[in-house]
Amino acid sequence: MVEPINLNKVRKDRAKAAAKAKGAQNRTLFGLKKTEKIVAEMEAERARQKHDQTRRED
Repeated sequence: MVEPINLNKVRKDRAKAAAKAKGAQNRTLFGLKKTEKIVAEMEAERARQKHDQTRRED
């Protein structure tokens, strides 16, 4: 026989997991200083340009 499931507990656990994931995402998005953001954007742009330079045209 299958054990009964407490649906309220399942909902709360799911909400906690979602909140944890959202918190981790917010820490990565908003946890940087302004200078760190600028440096990260510059590095991403540099990588994007290097990638575009090495692309082959069809």
